[in-house]
Amino acid sequence: MTNTKALLMTLCIAGGALAAPTLTLAGSIGIDIDIAPPAPRVEVMPAPRPGYVWAPGYWEYRGRAHVWVPGRWIVVRRGYHWVPARWEQRGPRWHYERGHWER
Repeated sequence: MTNTKALLMTLCIAGGALAAPTLTLAGSIGIDIDIAPPAPRVEVMPAPRPGYVWAPGYWEYRGRAHVWVPGRWIVVRRGYHWVPARWEQRGPRWHYERGHWER
């Protein structure tokens, strides 16, 4: 029974190392994982809408897998521009940065 508990504890710790939230200097929440995201899907951007900006789709990591989140229209913020969600490789890990507004 003790070996089973030790194995379970080891698996839990190892699983937690796969996805660990991080706080960036900009104050936004990101995530670092060991699993590369799939290639981006090709989305056809709809016709422009006055007062809105298109936020393209992206891969989001949920639990144990990447899930595609489709693009959407979001209301424009005057004086800001939209920075889309993205994945970037940092050494052997992949870092996810949420989409956000910047001045």
